[in-house]
Amino acid sequence: MSTLPMPPADVLSLLRRGTVIPAHPLALNAKRQWDQRRQRALTRYYLDAGAGGIAIGVHTTQFAIRDPKVGLYEPLLEFTAGVIDEFERGTGKKIIRIAGISGKTDQAVREAAFAAEHGYHAGLLSLAAWHHASVDELITHCRRVAEVIPLMGFYLQEAVGGRVLPYAFWRRLCEIENLVAIKVAAFNRYQTLDVVRAVADTGRAGDVALYTGNDDHILLDLLTPFRFETDSGTVEVRFVGGLLGQWAVWTKRAVEMLDEIHTLAAQQQPIPSRLLVLANQLTDANAAIFDAANQFKGVIAGVHEVLRRQGLLEGRWLLDPDEDLGPGQMEEIDRVYRMYPHLNDDQFVREHLDRWLAD
Repeated sequence: MSTLPMPPADVLSLLRRGTVIPAHPLALNAKRQWDQRRQRALTRYYLDAGAGGIAIGVHTTQFAIRDPKVGLYEPLLEFTAGVIDEFERGTGKKIIRIAGISGKTDQAVREAAFAAEHGYHAGLLSLAAWHHASVDELITHCRRVAEVIPLMGFYLQEAVGGRVLPYAFWRRLCEIENLVAIKVAAFNRYQTLDVVRAVADTGRAGDVALYTGNDDHILLDLLTPFRFETDSGTVEVRFVGGLLGQWAVWTKRAVEMLDEIHTLAAQQQPIPSRLLVLANQLTDANAAIFDAANQFKGVIAGVHEVLRRQGLLEGRWLLDPDEDLGPGQMEEIDRVYRMYPHLNDDQFVREHLDRWLAD
């Protein structure tokens, strides 16, 4: 019997069923100092919008929170856990808690231990610090972290610091017993297929939950069944949810979309054409918010700009004063707001913002 840590049964069930997990931004004031009031309001927004989980300390939170001069990784995790605790006590609902884990092994193990100590259920394990490592080295690292916290594998796209991770890596990662989920954010169909096929080939389709992080392909990932012929027969695999920067904005709409997709899949209904149209509209909106035209340079600033417009953030300030929207990005965000008003949840935010901002 494995001695590796696992999430509680109810959390694991929810993770496998699939849910919306926003990649949580960092709230700053005009002095680029942590704004706890608006940090709390953001978390409350996601939870009231129906998100089933929160991911903090991830790319959207800004990796610079780990800089000793910033020192926000541990305070953010502890603070967010407290807001989730408050929500769970008030509603009786269980929320999946995901902590971003990064760095070489010593750092990753320290982060994993802190996250586990503060009630986080899994670590989203970034391998961005391992650009030139072999598959053997990567797996040794992953196994060491898995001794401390259950793993959520992470395929991060190269444009924002990730690396190519071959099928052989994903197949061996699936052999780690407490790998409970994988977030695929490769922004690449071939690389996405490598992950899905590895899950199928290792017989883990029933217990490793696939979450899309492909912000350019969100609804199509969720709508698409993947079917493979394996040594054990035909295996069908589906993405069950998303852990996304795009779902850090307009979260209420994301919850509604995922609920509809889950219903269609459960009833084995044909995909209505309007969902295919919606999928492309969401990708167009994401191109603006993520600054695809400028190779994602303004990706986090774009998320902050939408939250600023809704009143959830005071401004779009980031820890790096040189990081902001890309050329033409503001105009693109204006355009998608005009073209796709049905994608935003501004009315929902207006109705509840005062309560979320209250102490």
